[in-house]
Amino acid sequence: MPARATDPRRAAVLGSPIAHSLSPVLHRAAYAELGLEGWTYDRFDVDEEALPGFFERLGPQWAGLSLTMPLKRAVIPLLDGISETAASVDAVNTVTFTEDGRRTGDNTDIPGMLAALSEHGIEEVESAAVLGAGATASSALAALARICTGEVAVYVRSAARAAEIRGWAERLDVDVRIARWADAEEALRAPLVVATTPAGTTDALAAAVPEMPATLFDVLYDPWPTELAARWSMYGGAVVSGLDLLVHQAVLQVEQMTGRAPVPLAAMRAAGERALAGG
Repeated sequence: MPARATDPRRAAVLGSPIAHSLSPVLHRAAYAELGLEGWTYDRFDVDEEALPGFFERLGPQWAGLSLTMPLKRAVIPLLDGISETAASVDAVNTVTFTEDGRRTGDNTDIPGMLAALSEHGIEEVESAAVLGAGATASSALAALARICTGEVAVYVRSAARAAEIRGWAERLDVDVRIARWADAEEALRAPLVVATTPAGTTDALAAAVPEMPATLFDVLYDPWPTELAARWSMYGGAVVSGLDLLVHQAVLQVEQMTGRAPVPLAAMRAAGERALAGG
């Protein structure tokens, strides 16, 4: 049952570090548009060791939690169940609390990626390239499993990461080719390039962007644009940003936590843009 606008309810984002998170800006913007006067959304710096104790202290006023690194896997043993989407990558970024006290985990990163791509007209691709092989890369593979009809080339920087990606590919039934990071320039010619690496990692690739590139999905949003995204746009390619992903996955979180729909995506994006611009 959707909560009444005046019901005092709480939600928050947890992670460590967490001070940079835009989630409070996005969720509060949604609450304002939806008229949820009794709702609050905060951020808490919580690491894996402190997570069980945090859960023990939660009261009945809590509606949900957003989770970022390093908690997306650590939270799973604390839950009563997780969705098939979350189970597919062993990662939970959303927890909702029901009236009977159940704690349910979901992953809105994967459908958020698909929604962000769809907003830019990307519904299906013949092949794709993924830069990086960390936790975000596994979510990218799960998303690509639904829209990529051919091979996904994943460019990795270590043998250990390569082994992890092979495991995820088999689990998600994705046709993956592991490639060396030294050959990452060739990735830029793919119909869809998904950059999942930390800030600065892809800067050296900017000079290799081809004329008339296709689509780049860069999961970073601060600083923005990245050097790769800026060069991509300059050459006329389509760019999907990390803010696009953040907003779309947050829309799904707000809907799950509040029971309200439709959720005001445009207002949330505008609030995120203002925050990144220092407004």
